[in-house]
Amino acid sequence: MTQLSGVVLVDKPVGPTSHDVVAAVRRAVGQKRVGHAGTLDPLAEGLLLVLLGSATRLAEYLVGHDKAYCTEARLSIETDTYDTEGRVTRQWTGDLPSDAEIGRALAGFVGPLLQTPPAYSAVKVGGQPLHRLARRGTATPVAPRRVTIHSLDWRRLGPEHIVLHVHCSAGTYIRSLVHDLGAALGCGAHVTRLRRIQSGPFSVEDALPLSEALERLADGDERVLLGPAAALPHWPRINLGPEEVAGLRLGRAVSGPRPQTEAMHLAVGPDGDVVAIVARDSELELWRPRKVFSEEIAG
Repeated sequence: MTQLSGVVLVDKPVGPTSHDVVAAVRRAVGQKRVGHAGTLDPLAEGLLLVLLGSATRLAEYLVGHDKAYCTEARLSIETDTYDTEGRVTRQWTGDLPSDAEIGRALAGFVGPLLQTPPAYSAVKVGGQPLHRLARRGTATPVAPRRVTIHSLDWRRLGPEHIVLHVHCSAGTYIRSLVHDLGAALGCGAHVTRLRRIQSGPFSVEDALPLSEALERLADGDERVLLGPAAALPHWPRINLGPEEVAGLRLGRAVSGPRPQTEAMHLAVGPDGDVVAIVARDSELELWRPRKVFSEEIAG
């Protein structure tokens, strides 16, 4: 079977972990080199970037994008996981906050802030995921992390339920945001639904349901795959000739056009394929390979 290489946009359903999705893709395509960029919890659904073949080497360039989420939250109940899967730790019986109070509280979360990851998360402490330590009953302090909430829109579904549309920096935990909102309101809150709708330039509207993605990948349909040029659409490019391409494939620095920016570039061969990610050595005026793609990547 031909080894597939590229990025496929998957609309992950509720239930499987990101690792489960990767395992399902591995089985569908019969190859080991499969990974993902940007983890989603089992409760979360929506956009997941799955990488195949040489495209797994793009992961580090795809994880730092801003994200957008749509989440539903229930006021008046807190859980230890900050979502519906956890144990109820507090139930509020007093008056619920007004729309004006919710709006004022949410305004305080827009901009840079320090956020503590949930106790039940994949963040590692001493090499152990927090969720594993939490299930053992081990209380593990975690340092807050600096994140940025770019925008926060909301509407009320009912007395206890609200919907939030969040545009935020990479690394933001929506469960922590909802939990902290509940604490700020005094009534508590937890996530009842979470959907990632955007990651950098990619939208869930362009993603395939998991079942369809698996079926088309199993059939070897390369039309579902994005190559480096499509996966990194805003990156600058340089065009190189056959000799320079051959040099890059051997790991050598090669000559090429002078760049307008010192950012990393996509090196494109005569046939239009992206052959490498390169960085400029301004001292020697050469292009040095950072990632070389040993096989052709679709898209």
